Amino acid sequence: MAAVTGAPAARPSATLYLVDASLYVFRAWHSLPPDLQGADGWPANAVHGFARFLLELLDRARPQHIAVAFDEALDDCFRNRLYPAYKANREAAPEALRRQFAHCRALCRALGLVVLADVEYEADDLIGSACVQSRAAGFRSVLVSADKDLSQLLGEHDEQWDFARGQRWGAAGVPGRHGVEAHQMADFLALTGDAVDNIPGVPGIGAKTAAALLAHFGSLQAMLERVDEIPFLRLRGAAACAARLRGHREQALLYRQLATIACDVQLPGAGGHFRRGNGDADALQALCEAVRFGPMTRRRLHEAAGLAFAPAA
Repeated sequence: MAAVTGAPAARPSATLYLVDASLYVFRAWHSLPPDLQGADGWPANAVHGFARFLLELLDRARPQHIAVAFDEALDDCFRNRLYPAYKANREAAPEALRRQFAHCRALCRALGLVVLADVEYEADDLIGSACVQSRAAGFRSVLVSADKDLSQLLGEHDEQWDFARGQRWGAAGVPGRHGVEAHQMADFLALTGDAVDNIPGVPGIGAKTAAALLAHFGSLQAMLERVDEIPFLRLRGAAACAARLRGHREQALLYRQLATIACDVQLPGAGGHFRRGNGDADALQALCEAVRFGPMTRRRLHEAAGLAFAPAA
């Protein structure tokens, strides 16, 4: 995995929007009634909710450069080979949801948006790779997601945007939200664990202790190399904490590897910095029929894609 590099000194002249699609597809799946069906009789609620989100995002941001990242393999990625229990606490996605993910990807492509999906890497890795690689070309990134894991990607000029709550923050806002610097997030999750991804963390080390240790040592690696210093810190249970770290050194390093976003994935569309393309009228019309979008949504989708809209007679 490539390390997240710092932002260039010059202020970027262009903005790249990177969307964590799965978050918004799942949100729609759980919030809209399943009796909202497509032409084939399968549920289409997630597609309808995702389309609303996407239309609002495009209307508000007016992005010229945008990529939408999906988890192609909902139940497996390279991390499972490192740690088979990774995300093992999650139920497999039902077929009705898997089918809708395919429609959501098709919708993005029909609107002229670059879709990122890979059978080996998660959406976070695709977003991380796009963010870091585009930064080198003078772009700042806006990460459209509430996922705390993505905070580790934030460079000097980048932002994270919790679209549903209308909250935006940069790297300077991460300590106030999580208690550690943006570049320390993977180390923090390695220590505390991450229940969402089934990463256990080091037993007995909570968020406050992890934040205090990282504030003192700077990184997990330095902490492990200087573990003998921990008992002398003004930290409650410092001696026991040192013992836990000695006993779980290899696990902590593994957990950090799991929590670190890969930033070296080769991505389609990177050469053009994920420039928004032309809409596909035929593909969009076919999708509108398949998922039974209403006339208002159809009109908005065609307008978003820069296509003429002719309502049905």
